[in-house]
Amino acid sequence: MRFRTTLSLMAPVVLALGLAACGGGDDSSGGGTAAKPTNCTNKIVHEDAKRVLVWAWYPNMAKVVDNFNNQHTDVQVCWTNAGQGQPEYAKFQTAISAKKGAPDVIMLEADQLVGFEIQDALVDLAPYGASSVRQNFSDGAWKDVSQGDKVFAAPVDGGPMALIYRTDVFAKYGIKTPPKTWDEYAADAKKVKDAGGPVFGDFGSNVPAVTTALMIQKGAQPFVYDLADKKNITIKLDDQNTKDVLDYWGNLSKQGLVGKEDQFTTDYIAGMVGGKYATYVSAAWAPGYLTGAGVGNGKDKGKFAVAPLPQWDTNSPVSVNWGGSAFAVTSQTSDKAAAAKVALGLYADDASLADGWKTQTIFPLNQNVLKSDEFLNAKIEFFNGQTVNKDIYVPAENAYKGAVYSPFTVYYYAQLQAQISKINQGQTTGSQAATDLHNQIVQYAKTQGFTVQ
Repeated sequence: MRFRTTLSLMAPVVLALGLAACGGGDDSSGGGTAAKPTNCTNKIVHEDAKRVLVWAWYPNMAKVVDNFNNQHTDVQVCWTNAGQGQPEYAKFQTAISAKKGAPDVIMLEADQLVGFEIQDALVDLAPYGASSVRQNFSDGAWKDVSQGDKVFAAPVDGGPMALIYRTDVFAKYGIKTPPKTWDEYAADAKKVKDAGGPVFGDFGSNVPAVTTALMIQKGAQPFVYDLADKKNITIKLDDQNTKDVLDYWGNLSKQGLVGKEDQFTTDYIAGMVGGKYATYVSAAWAPGYLTGAGVGNGKDKGKFAVAPLPQWDTNSPVSVNWGGSAFAVTSQTSDKAAAAKVALGLYADDASLADGWKTQTIFPLNQNVLKSDEFLNAKIEFFNGQTVNKDIYVPAENAYKGAVYSPFTVYYYAQLQAQISKINQGQTTGSQAATDLHNQIVQYAKTQGFTVQ
């Protein structure tokens, strides 16, 4: 859901994650130096049990922690909210640099994992029972938290992408079916504009993760990186697929067919409520976020539906993901086994998962939920009773193949965000932005000590 991902994509903090800062692989430099599990936000049920300090920001975390603590007598979660997204990451990075003060377990977005893995800040969970939960997740979800045979986090939720649209706008301007391809999307956008209607979507600069996902959907592979070979990375941001995607959205922006608003702002939400945008390219957590922001609660109630994400080639559909978080064990913990038990078991019980999806706090990745009749056949009120899990989101999640992220996601997102702003301001083309972005990221990687292939 959006609570997890907004802050990490807005005003990114550039973290120097170069090889000079990546040493300290032995536990002696950090093991056992985690912050003490005191001043817990939650109640400790079993006082004599081992305490594990957890940083996390899920909105229903209090209930999730209580569920875990009530079910375990040997280990108890001591939970605190250290910030949502970047504020938490900045505190974690400070603790890594100081070699003390990290939690035992930390909630991280999937696209941020590698940046901490390369610093030896996270524990491989494979020796601590990760295989026992492997069957609960799709191959794509598992790939996002793994490096080869090593598993650095336990998945909780994800963001399979789809196309949310206004049924009233589509009906008014004669769009009988949602676009199945991006060519159809552009044609529908022009049809609506020519008839005096609203913009069809939005190309906001502050959601570079969306643009990256759409680049991957087209066939781009921005990064190839293997933690087993820390010094080498392949960067490919000036390929034709990346250029095609940036040119596509740049041209829509130039023609006024899509907006240029930063998303998750007051103005953007007002536009969603008022029908300023005919579609919203988003993820499975969007209904919860939009409802919480006031969308679909007034005159716009019952006017939203969702369809599969448009494709470049309907004969070879590609599913992509935006968002998603997991629990990782930090290398500063004094008890890896206890911390791993928490990471693998927290937000994994039936009661917590049910609360998460029923309140639209998360889109769960656990296959026990995704295959359940209750989840599949749920009629989502925001989508006017549409069975979106069964028809849209679960198939998209199961088709997702996973992604490869760079060790410097924050810096990459910041530069992509700047390039999208330039495209929207008419200062560059999509193709030129791809080339400039590629050169920026290659240069940065080299300054951080990487050999770029």
